[in-house]
Amino acid sequence: LSFLPSGFLGLVVAGLIAAYMSTISTHLNWGSSYVVNDFYRRFVKTDAGETHYVSVGRITNVLLMVVTCIFALLLSNALQAFNILLQIGAGTGLIFILRWFWWRINAYSEITAMVVSFAVALYFNFVHSYTGLPELSASMQMLSGVAITTVAWVIVTFLTKPADMKTLAKFHKLVQPGGPGWEVVREASRNLNLPEAQELQSGWRVPQGILGMVMGCLGVYSLLFATGYWIYGNTTPAIAMTVLAITMMVGLLKLWPKLSSE
Repeated sequence: LSFLPSGFLGLVVAGLIAAYMSTISTHLNWGSSYVVNDFYRRFVKTDAGETHYVSVGRITNVLLMVVTCIFALLLSNALQAFNILLQIGAGTGLIFILRWFWWRINAYSEITAMVVSFAVALYFNFVHSYTGLPELSASMQMLSGVAITTVAWVIVTFLTKPADMKTLAKFHKLVQPGGPGWEVVREASRNLNLPEAQELQSGWRVPQGILGMVMGCLGVYSLLFATGYWIYGNTTPAIAMTVLAITMMVGLLKLWPKLSSE
């Protein structure tokens, strides 16, 4: 910004402001839609007209903006906000993965994970320093958050009832997760003579999908590093990264037809 002439500097500033306003408006509308459609419309007032829900959405927008402004005043820098998001994501990441492998996880499990992970992130960033306890490194905070959140949602999972078998069978038919974690649903569907029972596949394509994901990631990142090494004239690592990228891409191309056919 220090070297741009006045005209271009104005364009850059206008672009930054536009990007900022776009991000703010997107997340406010996103948040209010969650509150109105997923909570208010479902549990509080289920039979109101669209005008009423639009009004509630506007009020929610204002409240979210006020809460966000207060929260922003508590932060010392943008990195702290990023660390909070990272802490929340680390706590909920495990359940968001395991829900595709284990039929027992339900809505209460996921809600518990999100609430506890958020509470742990707030504790480490705003409360822990006032407790007199030893300070924890960022990595230890993240590991503690994952451990606490995981224990909480596992306990809630076993204390609450699973979704009914009809819902689970429909989900299985739509997603086809397969694997040993869904054998209970397949067996129950056959015993209950559910219409979806004949269409529930016992085959498990997740391992091949994970292999394809790993190969794709290695191929893309090795290609990026190879480009940088070639530009800077580092021939040996450039050749190694290029060979790795080509190998991963060829392997992915051979694996792709099998994944697509399933």
